[in-house]
Amino acid sequence: MAIENFDIQGLLDSEVLASRKKFGVNVLESKKKNPFFEAIKGLLKEPMVILLLVAATLYFFTGNTGDGIFLAAAILLVAAISLYQDAKTHDALEKLKELSQPNCKVIRNGTVVEIKSQEVVVGDFLMVEEGSTIVADGTIVHSNDFSVNESILTGESFSVEKNASSKDNKIFMGTQVGGGLAIAEITAVGNQTKVGKIGKSIEDISSERSTLELQINNFVKKMVIAGAVIFLLVWGINYYNSEDVLDSLLKALTLAMSVLPEEIPVAFTTFMAIGAWRLMNMGVIVKQMKTVESLGSATVICVDKTGTITENKMRLDKIFTLETDRITSVEETLSESEKLLITTAMWASEPIPFDTMEQSLHKFYKKIVKIDERPNFKMVHEYPLGGKPPMMTHIFKNESGNRIIAAKGAPEALMAVSDLSGEQKEILKQKISILAADGYRVLGVGISKFEGTDWPKKQQDFNFEFKGLVAFYDPPKENISKVFQDFYNAGIAVKIITGDIAETTMAIAKKVNFKGSGEVISGDELINLDDSELQKITSEKNIFARMFPEAKLKIINALKAQGHIVAMTGDGVNDGPALKAANIGVAMGKKGTEIAKQSASLVLVDDDLSKMVEAVAMGRKIYSNLKKAIQYIISIHIPIILIVFIPLVLGWVYPNIFTPVHVILLELIMGPTCSIVYENEPLEKDSMLQKPRPFSSTFFNWSELFTSIIQGLVITAGVLTVYQLAVNNGANEEVTRTMVFTALITANIVLTFVNRSFIYSIFTTFRYKNRLVPIMIGITIGITLSLLLVPPFTEFFEFERLGINQIGISVGIGVLSALWYETVKWWKRNHISKKSLINEQNDLSY
Repeated sequence: MAIENFDIQGLLDSEVLASRKKFGVNVLESKKKNPFFEAIKGLLKEPMVILLLVAATLYFFTGNTGDGIFLAAAILLVAAISLYQDAKTHDALEKLKELSQPNCKVIRNGTVVEIKSQEVVVGDFLMVEEGSTIVADGTIVHSNDFSVNESILTGESFSVEKNASSKDNKIFMGTQVGGGLAIAEITAVGNQTKVGKIGKSIEDISSERSTLELQINNFVKKMVIAGAVIFLLVWGINYYNSEDVLDSLLKALTLAMSVLPEEIPVAFTTFMAIGAWRLMNMGVIVKQMKTVESLGSATVICVDKTGTITENKMRLDKIFTLETDRITSVEETLSESEKLLITTAMWASEPIPFDTMEQSLHKFYKKIVKIDERPNFKMVHEYPLGGKPPMMTHIFKNESGNRIIAAKGAPEALMAVSDLSGEQKEILKQKISILAADGYRVLGVGISKFEGTDWPKKQQDFNFEFKGLVAFYDPPKENISKVFQDFYNAGIAVKIITGDIAETTMAIAKKVNFKGSGEVISGDELINLDDSELQKITSEKNIFARMFPEAKLKIINALKAQGHIVAMTGDGVNDGPALKAANIGVAMGKKGTEIAKQSASLVLVDDDLSKMVEAVAMGRKIYSNLKKAIQYIISIHIPIILIVFIPLVLGWVYPNIFTPVHVILLELIMGPTCSIVYENEPLEKDSMLQKPRPFSSTFFNWSELFTSIIQGLVITAGVLTVYQLAVNNGANEEVTRTMVFTALITANIVLTFVNRSFIYSIFTTFRYKNRLVPIMIGITIGITLSLLLVPPFTEFFEFERLGINQIGISVGIGVLSALWYETVKWWKRNHISKKSLINEQNDLSY
């Protein structure tokens, strides 16, 4: 009774186009704020932009038109960079929103096709099934035990049963199918739907702030406060010395600009947005930006068996009946009892099969019968999959009044409601064990008789005749053994959580070299454990079979209670709670239900678990590179701050060596380095052989901050040494400024190379593939040479052309002030090598 047995042809392609032209597309269009104006408004609140505006105004006010024009141009450049970053982030979120849209099935040209929800038109026949989201309003024309949760509209959490003949036979956009299947003719799309008219958006993507984002914002706030305090102090000192309010204000603004680390939030936004975009290109849709941050910390991944470890191509392969007392391949010549078993199993399936097992049963039924009876029978009652262990029952009737009451499900469930002797049960258990040990998914099949229409409340109340066992084989994916090994190498534990029986799960686990394949815990065993026992079991065991939603949820919460960052893969309605509870919920893009996709934080487009390995690697890379960028920002800000501050406070001969013009020039040269060069850095060698970083560790931990501070202080010492050498050799202010600037730019370039790794040497990182490094370094050198050699630039920035000795001193000290950290890295590598050698010797001694 597949779709061809229903008299529904659906729209023709020409009718689809005509309907779309007349009624519009299926998109909720709301009055959205203009992202450009929102970005401009946000830009005007940025402390750096405010400081630049004040400084530019003061320059114009005091007659320094050239400096004022330069700062005005800098404001435009900063605004352009910021708007570009905002646009990139906005585009990434829009693409994520588009890719997160639910797919749906419609009948067109007499066949079932899967399309994007926005492609649905009025007049389409929409097929909705358990776990899916209804994407438009419509009227039910056919249903099988259909119920829908309309809480988005009514606020009521329970599901409502509906069918074609009921008074309420409408379905609405945004509601969730609770059970069964329905075909509905679409009557409204987009803003004409009920949810569109009341203005509820169901397309929002969460933008809640992550732990890392909060840490970064707190750090920047502290720096802003420190900048404000230092600004007032320097303004006071300058005013005391000069008694000129505007001039002292300009000099104080110089320092305030140098203190603000505005590149840090820009770098964070850039890294996360581009990271999400890279993951999208890999086939991983990230629904929340905070997931990108969590990926690198995952310590446990819980995977389903069917469709994750296996190919989800459940094909009927073996059958067993008590009459023949043999396990038979379906490719052999079948006896009448074996044909009847397959026929009964088909009637126990959905009339329109969407499960691969049921599709296989329908296919084999058509192959073995002379007359296809499916068009002659109509389903009159259905008991959906339920019970522990689960089973399902379908009741069909033809015009002559003949009934078929067929059930299938877990063998234990059917055996419990059938009249079987002890001996028969033992035979069945033996056959189930044999089939399961070979990796087969085994179902029991039964048939019943019932007079009247006062159907039992529960399907278990029927008395069934046990017809036999049907066994499906779902082969493991070819790459799954390597995927598991990659997880193990990365220090990530893997656990299988499945609804299948223990023997089948163990058989598949052994075939793919899964660690801990010899022991299994069942859902019934697990649900009765107290918290301490549960944590012990979930820590020690790796396979959990016959799991139901509550048991899955308990496993996830127990692992989280132990401090694990848990990733959980799932595809069914029953996986929803566990996917939501996991730190990283992972839904399957192809076979996953919409409920699973909505509950998850990321979606694997092609259902390929190897993409999860790549996603973890990407998460580790993004976090590591963001850390490098921020450490670089801190290290290079310290010398800018102190070069402005120390000569002024200590009363050196040239107290104001840098003006706002010089500081903003340095910011514009150095800023892009962190957000462009470091974002594009490759994953460091051995990163996927390290244990996951603790998620609880603060981004700005003391040891890393200490490293950045020391690097900054050493560069400061080097640059101020250049200052003193210039003054002692009788250099004027312009020459001194030029030498200090040259030393600082040199140190910046070398620091960019040094901080590409905090372990491996600069000679190793030279071999890292990052085409942006030579481009950005080339641009920096080109700008510096222009400033030092092109007369209009030299005069404007109050520089002076240097002699060979002066260039040698500036460049030499600039190189040494950043390159010294290579000795620290050399010591780290030696220390790691010795530690590894000791660990190897200890391992050999056992």
